[in-house]
Amino acid sequence: MRVVVTGAAGFIGSHLCEALLDRGHYVIGVDNLLTGDIANLAHLRDRDFEFIRHDVTRHIDVDGRVDFIFHWASPASPIDYLELPIQTLKVGSLGTHNALGLARAKGAGFMLASTSEVYGDPLEHPQKETYWGHVNPIGPRGVYDEAKRFAEAITLAYHRSHGMNTKIVRIFNTYGPRMRLRDGRAVPAFMSQALRNEDVTIFGDGAQTRSFCYITDLVDGLLRLMTAATSDPVNIGNPREVSILEIATTIVRLLGSKSRLVFRPLPVDDPKQRRPDITRARTLLGWEPTVGLEEGLLKTVDYLRNKLADQV
Repeated sequence: MRVVVTGAAGFIGSHLCEALLDRGHYVIGVDNLLTGDIANLAHLRDRDFEFIRHDVTRHIDVDGRVDFIFHWASPASPIDYLELPIQTLKVGSLGTHNALGLARAKGAGFMLASTSEVYGDPLEHPQKETYWGHVNPIGPRGVYDEAKRFAEAITLAYHRSHGMNTKIVRIFNTYGPRMRLRDGRAVPAFMSQALRNEDVTIFGDGAQTRSFCYITDLVDGLLRLMTAATSDPVNIGNPREVSILEIATTIVRLLGSKSRLVFRPLPVDDPKQRRPDITRARTLLGWEPTVGLEEGLLKTVDYLRNKLADQV
């Protein structure tokens, strides 16, 4: 197949490109490098891979046949979407519209990278795909939450109006190599601080929970969803729920760090709980995460340690 991946130079996008190539597909990566890093794709240069530097909020033109599009373009970390609110809204709306337009023109399948953030600060726990969410549309996080909610709506509108083959994946917290050191997410933030023996910063009292899925488990779920007979949203994430305090103390222990834990005020609208109900993924995809938390953290820290060494 000839596959287009928008947001290809990002953390998840680059792993997805690699997995698609491993399956024998020709991959066209598209990214404007606003938050992505071209170094994430350097090891793919000698394979059936083509890179196009392009902002998907403008018309997307790809020569030749396209069989499937993974729309991954978007700032995805709190630091990014709080610094880039308008760009985040534009890529979720205009970018998704343009990617869907390309899919329709090429007769291609389409998968939207949505997020557990569509559930907001949830009142239902764990979160099923049928839950509509508890989102503040005008809060600082609303630019990301509502961009993804709109993207889901327009994706299903194209499916219903044009009979297109569309998929929606709601991604829960994912971690692994190629995350940026300072992207605001818990695992790289705690690891980079612990590797330097700096204070590890916890927002709130650390009792808020997340569910951390290792990148290879996520990508396995994405590839299964690619060929699944469903257009409904599917949660992909690890159902093991851990507190932010637990993940911080685990990282400090695994690294043998001298870091102290320090506490700062909780950001506005920060979710108190987050855990996926993965019944739909189990039933439709036969998918289950297999990488344990400590195993995944040890794989991730090697990458981040090397990134820190490169900066010295």
